[in-house]
Formats: sequence, structure tokens, C-alpha cells
Amino acid sequence: MIEIRQLNPREPFPWKLLYTADPSREAVADYTARGVCFGAWESGKIVGISVLLRTRPFTMELVNLAVEESCQGRGVGKRLIRHAVETARNAGCTVLEVGTGNSGIAQLALYQRCGFSIDSIDKDFFSRHYREKIIETASSAGT
Repeated sequence: MIEIRQLNPREPFPWKLLYTADPSREAVADYTARGVCFGAWESGKIVGISVLLRTRPFTMELVNLAVEESCQGRGVGKRLIRHAVETARNAGCTVLEVGTGNSGIAQLALYQRCGFSIDSIDKDFFSRHYREKIIETASSAGT
């Protein structure tokens, strides 16, 4: 059984899991400090995480979504996305944005299965904002 809840500040923070979706320690530290982090828990262990950030009036962004590799393909990512939609709606937001790499086919497919559509492309986002080289792999952190 998967339980999704906000992370408690007294719990160990799952940095390693967050970095599977975003390798920039600087970016992750920035948005986790400003956002709200939710964990997907199974048998007392965190198996997935999402971070929501209020960006503009009535708008939130899902800035990080990661699922332990051994738990991918079991619906954890989909549950975290549905939770993010519900959380944004309950906060009075009418827009929930997601930014992901355009070569992450599995991530794009997951978001589209959850009702998202491509609205725009921010060309060269990662090369402009990240020092780290971004390499997409066949497996997906968000599935």
C-alpha cells in the first residue's frame, strides 16, 4: 500500500532520490527550500518523491518527480502526479505546470497519460541553466 504525505522536517531528506530526477544540487536545494515536498511511502520506506512550488498567482509547478528504480512501472509516479493535481486544486490553483526534458520519452508519456499536454518548448533550457551535463537514459525516474 502506497501512502503519500508531506515530508516531516525531522525525517531524513531523500536527496539521492531527488537527484535522480535533477542532478543539479544547487537547483534542488533552491526549490526544495521554497516548495513543498511529498513522499510516497511503502512499508515505511520512501519510494517516490514530488516537489510542488507556487510560481505565480493560481499556478503551481511540479518541479521534481522521482521514483526509486526498483518501484518504477508500478503506478507510484502516476499516484504522485494525481496527488500534485489534487494539492494544486485544493490550494486554489487553476494551473499545474510540469517541465521535463524533451528527450525523456517515458516521462513525457507518463505526463500525457495523466492528462498533461505539451504547451511550449523552452529551447536549450538545460544547457542555459545547468552546469551539469544532462544525459537521458532508457529508464525514467518519474515512472
